[in-house]
Amino acid sequence: MHELGLCEGILEAVERRAAGRRVTRVRVRVGARHRVVDSAFDQSFALVSQGTVADGAAVDLVVVPVRVTCLDCGHEAEATDALAACSACGGLDLETKGGDELILEAIHVEEEDVSRHPG
Repeated sequence: MHELGLCEGILEAVERRAAGRRVTRVRVRVGARHRVVDSAFDQSFALVSQGTVADGAAVDLVVVPVRVTCLDCGHEAEATDALAACSACGGLDLETKGGDELILEAIHVEEEDVSRHPG
C-alpha cells in the first residue's frame, strides 16, 4: 500500500504550512500514474495524521489524468489508467505524458476564535 508513504510526505508538507494551526481539510492533486486508490489514501492519511495538526482532517483527492497519444492511429485522449488501450482503435502502442503529479494543492485551517481574545 504505497498510499501510506505518499501520505507521510504530504503530512510533512501540511505541518510545515499549517505552522501549528489545526488543519480541517487538505486537497491533493495526484497523477493517475501513481495508481492511488481513493479509500486507501483516505485511510492512510487518517492513520499518519493521528495526533498531528491534521488529525481528523478531510481529504479531497483530485486525480490528474494521463495524456495519451496512440502511435498506431494518432488519436489523442486523456485516461485515468496509464495502461489503457487506445479508445479509438484498441492499439497498445501509446505515448503518455503527465499523470505523475503529486501536489499539495490547498490546506484549510481552523479559524481562530477572536471572541476569546480581549482586544
